[in-house]
Amino acid sequence: MKRLAVLGRSEEWHVQALLEACRRQGIDAECRSFRELEGVCGRVGDYRSASAEWDAVIVRSMPRGSLEQIIFRMDVLGCLETQGCYVCNPARSLEIAIDKYLALARLEKAGLPVPRTIVAQEAAAAMRAFDALGGDVVVKPLFGSEGRGILRVCEEEMAWRVFKTLEQLEGVLYVQEFIEHEGRDVRALVIGDRVLAMERTSTGDFRTNLSRGGEARPATISREWEELALRASAAVGTLVAGIDLLPTADGPFLLEVNGVPGWRGIQRVTGVDVAEAIVAELLARA
Repeated sequence: MKRLAVLGRSEEWHVQALLEACRRQGIDAECRSFRELEGVCGRVGDYRSASAEWDAVIVRSMPRGSLEQIIFRMDVLGCLETQGCYVCNPARSLEIAIDKYLALARLEKAGLPVPRTIVAQEAAAAMRAFDALGGDVVVKPLFGSEGRGILRVCEEEMAWRVFKTLEQLEGVLYVQEFIEHEGRDVRALVIGDRVLAMERTSTGDFRTNLSRGGEARPATISREWEELALRASAAVGTLVAGIDLLPTADGPFLLEVNGVPGWRGIQRVTGVDVAEAIVAELLARA
């Protein structure tokens, strides 16, 4: 491998960690923006886009954009793959992971334990889902991360207000049963066939995201839980993924798969240089 691009913001901590890991491995690496991606078809003289020189790409961010821009960016990543460039994570796996409904459907199809979830487009249908799921639910945006936009709703009047507002905003109503837990969950970071894990805890919020004040602790998980994380990553098609597992009295539930996971917390509690591990895995595969 000669040239690698990290798609993200140059000032971002994860990007800098990946660039440093590449340099230590003797890889010519650069940070590029999604907005710089170009598609070239046919013979256009000696014009060459920068991406034509890349042997591998690590996707480190997924910036906002119009539907047209997002589709084009995924198209370019897909075309790079067909041209022999190794993309981590692959375009199709990113499309699946970023869509909570599609990712959960893939997990269920793979036989993995997922919470009861109903996704609708109309407030009336969401109210039926609210009743069917016991009148205590978590409402999530279809796209999003770090716990943003997630609400717990356990009152009928509030449920109607939330659902009606989302309907008027032309949103999708993702309604998931609230599962009683002890204010903790497990974030597993999958890197190829390797699994790192930490426990996240929160005392004042059912969301345990570190970005929302959750705390990270070392966690030793069983081989069974490691297999769940690996199977979840495989079901979505990711090489590197953050897998959220919720422990309950009836066993663990898989909540979601993050295709562009952060790892500062997990690196701190495990002592593993995650960027180094990602680049090493990339070299072994690409």
